[in-house]
Amino acid sequence: MKKLLQINVTANSGSTGRIAEGIGKQAMANGWQSFIAYGRKAIPSESQLIQIGSKKDYLVHGVFSRVFDNHGLMSQKATKTFIKQIDDIQPDIIHLHNIHGYYLNYPLLFEYLSACKSKVVWTLHDCWGFTGHCSYFDYIGCNKWLTECNNCPQKKSYPKSFIFDRSRKNFQDKKHYFLLPEKISIVTVSNWLGEKAKASFLKKYPIRTIYNGVNIEKFRPFDTKAVAKKYGIEKYKVLLGVASVWETRKGLTDFCELARIIPDDMRIMLVGLTEKQSLGLPEKIIPVPRTESTEELAALYTVAKVVLNLSYEETFGMTTVEGLLCGTPGIVYDRTASPELIENKSIGRIVQAGNIDGVLQEIYSLLQEPEENYLSRCREYAISRFSEKNSYQKYIDLYEELI
Repeated sequence: MKKLLQINVTANSGSTGRIAEGIGKQAMANGWQSFIAYGRKAIPSESQLIQIGSKKDYLVHGVFSRVFDNHGLMSQKATKTFIKQIDDIQPDIIHLHNIHGYYLNYPLLFEYLSACKSKVVWTLHDCWGFTGHCSYFDYIGCNKWLTECNNCPQKKSYPKSFIFDRSRKNFQDKKHYFLLPEKISIVTVSNWLGEKAKASFLKKYPIRTIYNGVNIEKFRPFDTKAVAKKYGIEKYKVLLGVASVWETRKGLTDFCELARIIPDDMRIMLVGLTEKQSLGLPEKIIPVPRTESTEELAALYTVAKVVLNLSYEETFGMTTVEGLLCGTPGIVYDRTASPELIENKSIGRIVQAGNIDGVLQEIYSLLQEPEENYLSRCREYAISRFSEKNSYQKYIDLYEELI
């Protein structure tokens, strides 16, 4: 039986964790044995789970990274133990996802990958793989990654470093170790990210785009009575924003500005805010903690009139697609990968980034059409382009091609 081993920071949790889970299921449906190795946070999985390191390892790695800017260079013992487990499994395919996240030593891993017989696939979900520090750079217009990172202007962004700036050496280390294997099949989750990867030192490898797949059964129109009552939104037109981490580049400031100009019959719901972020928000923003319940999330997407993604940097934009599957149109900014998800005005709008008045005008435009008109149109569009089964089968086809 062919064996697949995926490596990601989480297992069946968060967007990348759910993607790995979906790929594992698709692999098993095709007769493969599936393993998922993770660093922290796991939800029960249909694949066999392997934890890399311990909570102590993760915490130590995080502390050193925040002081010395050496993210991905700790966790030596945990990584060596994990490599022995890889040898025991003897996978046909090793599929990397997010190898950052304070749990893995990438020099040890890539030295191993350069020598082992397994074929390697690496899905880039962000830009960390070819920069000296950051996961995203478009928001500040930094292009140092094209030549060599140094004096990082985002030292205090993830993965944060409060003291040292090691961005030049990090860039050199990544370029050395990530290019050690003779061949890696690089997959990007959007054409935008693919073009960035092709301009980076990773251009040595073949690069293709496979859009993220979304579970069309879990994300579908849901009954909204319970969620409307829970949050007291029965009489409002809801504008929904969802993020795993809210920060300026994800549009939190823009949502606050929008809340000050929307009419009294509208409310903005933001899912994923921390308790601290929930304090002092404009009156018309309803904070919702992060939820692992896809049922509640789908109900929120369904109750919303519009799903807003006001992010300035997206390598894909999962929330927009999840909303479309629930029959709700989306509005995105004209930055990075977001416009790839809204092909025409029948399912949403693309607005100039930062144009809050423009966002409100497009909300009014979308609300002019009867809600039922969007229900099937948005869902059918999303199924045709982002069905989990179709997207993940492309990975299985890639595995078969490689072996």
